[in-house]
Amino acid sequence: MRITSKDNRLVKLWRALNSGARQRRESGLFAIEGARLCGDALASGLAVEAVLYTAAARENYAAVTEGLVAAAREAVEITPQIASAMADTTHPQGVFCVVKSLDIQLSLDTIDSMGRYGVLEDIRDPGNLGTMIRTAEAFGLDGLILSDGCCDMYNPKVLRSSMGGVFRLPMMVCADLPNTIATLQARGMTAFACVVDADAAPIGQVDMSSGALCVIGNEGNGLREQTVAACKRRVTIPMGGRAESLNASMAAGIVMWEMTRKED
Repeated sequence: MRITSKDNRLVKLWRALNSGARQRRESGLFAIEGARLCGDALASGLAVEAVLYTAAARENYAAVTEGLVAAAREAVEITPQIASAMADTTHPQGVFCVVKSLDIQLSLDTIDSMGRYGVLEDIRDPGNLGTMIRTAEAFGLDGLILSDGCCDMYNPKVLRSSMGGVFRLPMMVCADLPNTIATLQARGMTAFACVVDADAAPIGQVDMSSGALCVIGNEGNGLREQTVAACKRRVTIPMGGRAESLNASMAAGIVMWEMTRKED
């Protein structure tokens, strides 16, 4: 089957999912663009509802597209013009997927009390969130806990900047972050609030090798007061220069490296 109209049902569905978090939440589906990301989703075990591809993409990315076509409930060819209208990237590859949202996520019951987790509060920039997910996966954290004030993990920019980490890293979203922190600390974990405060402990001098929750705040405002109050300890990244603070994703990278550099 070859699609030539932008009003086709699958084209309209993909575009709606790509542009709207509400559509993603309500449908339990999300949109992916690009051969690598679509291939990563398939390799990670996500259910592919539909794949749309150009003839050139099927030739240029044969291994990926053939696998997607075989796995998808619906597979259709689209024209280059339709691909250009759908694309969210500067140089589209002509491969688009609709996949089911992840059904295996972290929960309070599955969090390992001896594990190491990043906790993110109100991270609003999709590029920052995606980079944090990618970094957490690269350093081997056991997962991420996100406040419901964070941007949608299925945002196209999050998917791209995480380099597929969204598909592989265990994550959960919670409505009441201070309460979640308190619950996990009652199980013996320690939450470290990352703050810009000279009175806080330098992050390199604390042991976060097990049972640790490192809590990182919003790009502009940092952590909420009640979230800091819920944490047992406060830590900071010492800085010798004139800058008052670091970019949120850079700070998260330093924190995550510190969490994992001291192995058991």
